Amino acid sequence: MTVKSDVIVLGAGAVGVSAALHLLARGRSVTLVDRCGEAAKETSYGNSGIVQSEAVFPYTFPRDPLEILNAGLNRDPRVHIRYSALPSIAPFVFKYFLASAPAARLKSARALRGLVAKCIEEHRALAEPAGAGALLRDGGWIKVFRTPRGRDGGMRDAEEVAPFGVNYRPLSREQLLELEPHVGAAAIGGVHFSDPLTTSDPEALIASYARLFVARGGGFVKGDATTLQASGERWRVTTEAGAVEAREVVLALGPWTDSLARSLGYRFPFGVKRGYHMHYAPRGNQGLTRPVLDLEKGYLVTPMAKGLRLTTGAEFAGVNDPPSSAHLDRLEPFGREMFPLGDRREPAPWLGRRPCLPDMLPIIGRAPHHKGLWFDFGHHHLGLTLGPVSGRLISEMMTGETPCLDPAPYAAERF
Repeated sequence: MTVKSDVIVLGAGAVGVSAALHLLARGRSVTLVDRCGEAAKETSYGNSGIVQSEAVFPYTFPRDPLEILNAGLNRDPRVHIRYSALPSIAPFVFKYFLASAPAARLKSARALRGLVAKCIEEHRALAEPAGAGALLRDGGWIKVFRTPRGRDGGMRDAEEVAPFGVNYRPLSREQLLELEPHVGAAAIGGVHFSDPLTTSDPEALIASYARLFVARGGGFVKGDATTLQASGERWRVTTEAGAVEAREVVLALGPWTDSLARSLGYRFPFGVKRGYHMHYAPRGNQGLTRPVLDLEKGYLVTPMAKGLRLTTGAEFAGVNDPPSSAHLDRLEPFGREMFPLGDRREPAPWLGRRPCLPDMLPIIGRAPHHKGLWFDFGHHHLGLTLGPVSGRLISEMMTGETPCLDPAPYAAERF
C-alpha cells in the first residue's frame, strides 16, 4: 500500500515535529517518518532543557592559543577530543575555527538573534494547545563562577548580549544562594538570565507536540529515511506502514541529515559535537529549581523529572564512534563539589550528537538542486530552542507565506 501526502518530514525530534505541525496548520497533508517510531528519542531527548532566548552568540571555537593548546591536550574540562577521530573531523574543526573569528562571530550572532528572539512565543504557541504548558517553567537559568577571572569573562559575555535585548542580573554569592541555596561553596557568584524558559522533561514536551500533530490529522510512522528516493516528480520513502509518497520532503534528521544529503549529491562542511548526560538522585532534601552552568568547567546541571541531569560540554569524535564515559567521569567530581549530586541513576551515560555547521547557524530552506527537497537541520546546541521557530519559518517558505524573518542567512547556498 502506498500512502500519499503533500509533504514527508523525515525526523521526529524537536525540529522535525515542529515543522510537521506548522505545515499541517497551513493546510498541507503531512506524514512524519522516524526510525524510532516515537518522538524525541535521539538528540532531542538528552539536552539541558533550556529554551535559550538569550543565546545570541553561538558557541565558537577558541581563538586564544593557550586555550587551543589546553583543549588539544584534553586539559580543558569543557571539551573532550577523541584523538583517533582527528583525521576525519579535522576539516570541520578548521572551518569552525575560521568561522569563529570576531567578524564572522558577530555576523552569526546577528543572524541567530532573528531566530532566538521568537523561540519563547513559538514554544508557547505549540505547548498550550498540546496541553503541555506546565512543562515549560519560568525562572530562567544561571551561570556560576568559581574565580574572579571566570566572573570577569562571564560578565563580559553577558554585557555583549545586552544590546540585543537580553536581560540579565549579576549575582553576588549571597544573591546566588537566595535563588539556589544548595549551590556549593566553590561558586563565588553568578549571572541570572531571567527570560528563558526551561523544562523538566524535553522528551515529554516534544512528544506532546507529536501527539498534537497526530490529533490534528497528521500521519506518524516508523520508517527508514535512507530509503528516500525521487519517484518521478514525487519523493518516496519506505515505512512499516508501506511506501509513503509526497511532492515535497523535509530533511530534519539532525546529525544524520548530512549522510542522506550526501547521497543526494550535497557536500556541506558538516560536523558533530557529541555530548553526554547522567541523572543523579538529589542528595538528601537538596536540589535545584532551575538549570545552573558551572561556567569554568563547562557542564550544566538541570532539575529533571528523572533527577538532576548533568550534561557535558562538547566531545569531538566521529558521529558513530562508540560512547565513552571519560568526559562525564572527568566532570563528575566538579559536579559533586558544586551541586548536591547523589547516586547515579543509570548504568552508563547517555550519548547525544549535536549537528553543526561551521558558522553555528542551521540550514533552513530549499535544496538548490532538487525540486521539492527542503533542509531543516544543523541547529547545533539549540535544537530544542529553535525547533518551533524553524518549523514556522520553513513552513512559511514552503507554502508561499511572507516569512516571519529573513531566511537568507540560513540558506544552503551560503556553502
